[in-house]
Amino acid sequence: MGRFVEGADRSQLTLLPECLEDWVDEGNAVHVIDVFVEALDLHGMGFERVIAKETGRPSYHPAVLLKLYIYGYLNRVQSSRRLEREACRNIEVMWLIGRLAPDHKTIADFRKDNGRRSGRFARSSLPYAGKWACCRPQASPSTAASSRR
Repeated sequence: MGRFVEGADRSQLTLLPECLEDWVDEGNAVHVIDVFVEALDLHGMGFERVIAKETGRPSYHPAVLLKLYIYGYLNRVQSSRRLEREACRNIEVMWLIGRLAPDHKTIADFRKDNGRRSGRFARSSLPYAGKWACCRPQASPSTAASSRR
C-alpha cells in the first residue's frame, strides 16, 4: 500500500492488559461516579432491592445500575438499549460496573422502579460534579475562539 499507515491484522492474537485499571486513568469521571455512589446510603434513600432476597435468581445491586444511570446522564446516553451497548463495548463503563452487562429490560425496570429517586438525585447532586477537576468540560479551541467574539 505504499506510504499509508496500516492497521493491524484483525486475526492477530494480542495480549491486552487484563486489568481495566490500566485503561482508565485516574482523572476519569468514572472514578468520581464510583466513589460517589459507593458513599450513598441507598437503602436510606428508598432505593428498591438493596437487600438481596434469599431465593430466586440473583439481581444486580442498585448501586451498579445507579452508576450506569449516572454515566448515561453525564454522557447524554438516555436510551436503555444504548446503555446496554455501552456496558459491553465501552471500557470506562466496563470498569465502572465491574464488567457486568445488564440488559436493556433490567436498565429500563430500574428506571421505572427508581426513576423518581434517581432523577431527583441526578438533578440535585450532579451539578456539583462540575466542581471536580475530572468532570469539568474541556473547551475546544473553536469554542474558545467563538466565545471571544
